[in-house]
Amino acid sequence: MKHWNIQVQGKVQRVFFRASTKAVADQLGVKGFVMNQPDGSVYIEAEGDDFALQSLLEFCADGPEDAEVSSVEHQETNELKGFKNFEVVKKIS
Repeated sequence: MKHWNIQVQGKVQRVFFRASTKAVADQLGVKGFVMNQPDGSVYIEAEGDDFALQSLLEFCADGPEDAEVSSVEHQETNELKGFKNFEVVKKIS
């Protein structure tokens, strides 16, 4: 089990990126969350095995049909947060 922080840049808001990411994560068994950032990017924290995280990263590089992804960066951390499911987060409270 690994924890990745993923930052996706480009036209990734208002194109169902978060909902599509949740659907893919649920299929892969990835736990965590996805949220829009004020700068127009999308931020994801994801936990899963190597195959599931790599598959999620591959999805992020393309995104849903109307998305135009310009870059995807990920960073592996040593901190597992033990997420119970994968959620679309509206904003940090």
